Amino acid sequence: MRILLKNGTVIDYKTKTNEVKDILIEDDKIKEISKEISSEADRIIECEGLNIIPGMIDMHCHLREPGFEHKETIETGSRSAVCGGFTTICPMPNTKPTPDNVETLQKIIAEAKRVNLCNVLPYASVSKGEKGEEPVNYKELKEAGAIAFSDDGMPVVNSKIMRNAIIEADKLGTYVASHCEEKSVAAGAINAGSVAEELGVEGVLPEAEEIMAAREIVISETNNVRAHICHISTKTTKNMVRDAKKRGVKITCETCPHYFSFTVDEVKKSGVNAKMNPPLREEKDRQAIIEGLKEGTIDAIITDHAPHAEEEKNQGLAKAPNGIIGFETALSAEIMNLVDTGDLSYLDLVKLTSYNPAKLLHIDRGTIEEGKVADLTIFDPNEKYIYTKDMIVSKSKNSPFIGKEMKGKVKYTIVGGNVVYESN
Repeated sequence: MRILLKNGTVIDYKTKTNEVKDILIEDDKIKEISKEISSEADRIIECEGLNIIPGMIDMHCHLREPGFEHKETIETGSRSAVCGGFTTICPMPNTKPTPDNVETLQKIIAEAKRVNLCNVLPYASVSKGEKGEEPVNYKELKEAGAIAFSDDGMPVVNSKIMRNAIIEADKLGTYVASHCEEKSVAAGAINAGSVAEELGVEGVLPEAEEIMAAREIVISETNNVRAHICHISTKTTKNMVRDAKKRGVKITCETCPHYFSFTVDEVKKSGVNAKMNPPLREEKDRQAIIEGLKEGTIDAIITDHAPHAEEEKNQGLAKAPNGIIGFETALSAEIMNLVDTGDLSYLDLVKLTSYNPAKLLHIDRGTIEEGKVADLTIFDPNEKYIYTKDMIVSKSKNSPFIGKEMKGKVKYTIVGGNVVYESN
């Protein structure tokens, strides 16, 4: 199968390309990149006015299968992901059963292969049942296909277990992604402060994230190993990571579109659909996250796609589960709140959504080069639309972007040389 992409603006961070080119795809590989390709092809896709970037990689999402298929399945989640331009996604292990054993992990991998829409690289848990008490067999799970380890959704409270996990994962050439939440100060529904007081709900202290982030930095620095901090949301966490990196600490981190798109004030508009963990913060934190992306402190943008059924979310702020869906709005949020504001260029954005995640995961993706696998995201950077509930592909509809005008629309997603999504 030969696919010819004509006249698209090719944006690639590694080669510092940002110009109109043609791309010829043969089977699963990029055969040729040139100003003008006239070779015959089975399909020609006209890309004038469209941007072509390396397939977006989401290092942190939730697909809910096994155990919570009423929220999302590997199939519905993969469809949502490719609709949003993602070619590789890494689901977290807070499922039932937990992939703390080879059998469960391999069932997830097998189902993803059956669905065959995007690359699904699952995490295994750090501890048995994500209870933080008994470590898993890291070597066995890594060899069985675990991309990395995390108890995301639950913090690993026991520092000895976390220290050993970070060291063992580093020896295996992978990492532990830490959900930073100090439970003793984490009770609450939304960020502590005036909005929580106004709405009459308990507030989550920012220290809940910051205390645990400090611990992971200490473990990383003391043992000279890599640790990875999930979904950072506060100015203090960002500054701690920045300062640690300046000292040469092998710490890496990620953030989500909602932390640079919204503040806690969004809860007054979107209610439970703006409730997540960590919660939306203050404007100073939002600005710090943007600064962290600009200065290179934050290594990657992830979605933390966290689907929940409507009846679960509609229990009021105090009882509603944390999390929002994110695959289908990530690119638009990035364009509107990072690129259009002048904070990042498209080259910078590709670094954060494709190039860096591939490096962090140690996978041969994230670039557009001849001979590389053809994983590509093609989008119209200028198309505007209102994001409505009925256009959502995910099984769940919990998003604060519903009803808002968005800019930037994925037109085609190509995985391994196959067009797995094209917009109507």
